[in-house]
Amino acid sequence: MEEGPAPMSDTIYTEDAAIPRPKSADWALPERTDVLVVGGGLTGLSAALFLARAGRAVTVIDKGALGDGASGRNGGQIHPGQRRDQIWLTHHLGEPIADTLWELGEAAVALVHQLREELGADCGFRPGLIEAAHTVRDFDDSREYADHLAERYGVETEVLSRGELAAAIGTKRYYGGVRDAKGGHLNPLALVAALAGAAREAGAALHPFVQATHHGRRAGKLSATLSHRGGDDHEILADTILLAGNGYLNGLEPRVEDRIMPLVNHIAATEPLDLAVIPGGEAVSDTRRVVRYFRQDAEGRLIFGGGESFGTPPADIEAFVRPYLLEVYPNLADAPIAAAWSGTLGITRTRCPYIRRLEPGLYAAGGYSGQGVGLATFAGKVIADAVAGETDALDVFSHMPVPPFPGGRRFQGPLAALAMAWFSLRDRLALPGIGR
Repeated sequence: MEEGPAPMSDTIYTEDAAIPRPKSADWALPERTDVLVVGGGLTGLSAALFLARAGRAVTVIDKGALGDGASGRNGGQIHPGQRRDQIWLTHHLGEPIADTLWELGEAAVALVHQLREELGADCGFRPGLIEAAHTVRDFDDSREYADHLAERYGVETEVLSRGELAAAIGTKRYYGGVRDAKGGHLNPLALVAALAGAAREAGAALHPFVQATHHGRRAGKLSATLSHRGGDDHEILADTILLAGNGYLNGLEPRVEDRIMPLVNHIAATEPLDLAVIPGGEAVSDTRRVVRYFRQDAEGRLIFGGGESFGTPPADIEAFVRPYLLEVYPNLADAPIAAAWSGTLGITRTRCPYIRRLEPGLYAAGGYSGQGVGLATFAGKVIADAVAGETDALDVFSHMPVPPFPGGRRFQGPLAALAMAWFSLRDRLALPGIGR
């Protein structure tokens, strides 16, 4: 394979990361494989790496370029814990499972750092994460939750007053916040590239621009029909299939897609700024229901995510995101935008990830609901361990409630539109949230 940037020129991440690209001779797909991984993002490549190291024959396919889904297009933030907080998890699942999920969330962050160091990945990592409270009530809730984490798990965080937060993130828009030193941010595409290179080196076969259109069983094996653009359909037999396409499965598996809604997020990155907008270099996300999340990278670019949509992204993404950016940083009205892009993530009704064995040999992982850098990478290892017979982590994740959306995939578009309109109204009017 030859090195070169994947076709993702609308992001800034390709300036610092190159995804391996196949030569024409490498397009040949095998007739059978031990494990077929559908999805070449953080989950799929992490699973491929650990499976290949364990001696499995692994074939990874992706209908686009590797990492060209949410994995290589997200905001790059690393959040400790699960997407749902520990109070909610304890209420719904009980203390033992909630405590174990906290440990798994910690392990997910640790795995990202382990892989960065082990693979020599220059991801531009910067430590620190700040949650900024959109309302006074949210600030009160954040302080109470920080106390809970300290008492239950010994987590050390720093509560920031309104003035302290303004000094820390360069805006007076918020009412206070909490700083967590264990979080941080990085170039997510660089992490994808490192995993792709390591998986290939371990023996995994990587096939971008190949789509799975159907799966079933034949001759005592799992089977999948693959479509390579410009070529005939190809059937492959496998002992194990991992569906790791998250919000990009496109009708492949209703049991997954009825539970994971594809939602489009939008991001803009400024040209390098002369000022340190966030002096401590932390990543920031706020408590809105339609979240604003932002960070300043090592080159001084402010990477700002704002606004969500369902389906086709807006034609002018910069114009879509800029009002959200100026709402938080009105002083950046004249800041030039270096790039603006969209990416489709997968959300679930409960914001719990969907990490499951659907049936013998068939696994699925996705629905990270905006917290995928750590959880997606970790989910790949969880599935790889389960294939090897170590199912403890998978069993715990299987307790997390992930019901289907009402009406399944057919009604996800209207539901998404209604939900985003309602959440935006609540944010504007600062209506109280639904209790834990």
